[in-house]
Amino acid sequence: MNKRDKAVVITRPASQAAPLAQKIAAMGRIAEEFPLLEIHPLADSSALDAVLVTLDQYALVAFVSPNAIDAVFSRIKSWPAGTSIGVMGAGSRAALAVHGLTDTNARIYSPVDAERTDSETLLEVLDLPTLQAGKVLIIRGESGRELLADALREQGIPVSQVAAYRRVAPKFTAARQQRLLSMLSTENDWIVTSSEALRTLLAWAKKLAEEQRGDDAVAKMQQQHLIVPHIRIAETAQSLGFQSITLTASGDENLLVALQSCL
Repeated sequence: MNKRDKAVVITRPASQAAPLAQKIAAMGRIAEEFPLLEIHPLADSSALDAVLVTLDQYALVAFVSPNAIDAVFSRIKSWPAGTSIGVMGAGSRAALAVHGLTDTNARIYSPVDAERTDSETLLEVLDLPTLQAGKVLIIRGESGRELLADALREQGIPVSQVAAYRRVAPKFTAARQQRLLSMLSTENDWIVTSSEALRTLLAWAKKLAEEQRGDDAVAKMQQQHLIVPHIRIAETAQSLGFQSITLTASGDENLLVALQSCL
């Protein structure tokens, strides 16, 4: 098979896949959207709304993902000028820019190393002494890692956390089962931007095998080529038995460069 004939499977939530799919199509590749996560509003947003009216009281608000940014900016009219922002990677910076916030009009902290964009590397660039005189808010999904909050508290910084959205695995419908079987019948490049999505993908392959719709579905899935934007996702992939993994820096442009290098 000509490598250009291989599909590029985008596993992001449906609402976030289209821009990347368009760029992939412009490269002459076939883009397949196959969401492995769904982003839902909170069942009860009262705690979030209560916090959002006090944003100007925080020295720093850290967003764990573009989803957190979009959820917040759908509920506020403007960002308080004196409140700094912390984000993990290029995707979150792009989400802020959509809502009108860039380095020209806001103080935005993000990791310097584009190949390691996470809580640990965000901590390296924060002005911790200044934050000790204030307080920090972390806006996240209903579940997530505690590393950033714990590390800030160890520095004597008051930290609050609030959920802004829910992440849910899609239902593995008959239509999705058939699509996955079809994609496993050939080689593809899979863009996976979440460890949670990766676990869902392998669980679905196991379900196909259990239902005897594809005895080798798990092995075929593990042989597919993954492109992942973070070392933690790559480590998860390795632990789940995936054999072909390309690690790239965060951001769509770096994912596209990785795709180009695979040709």
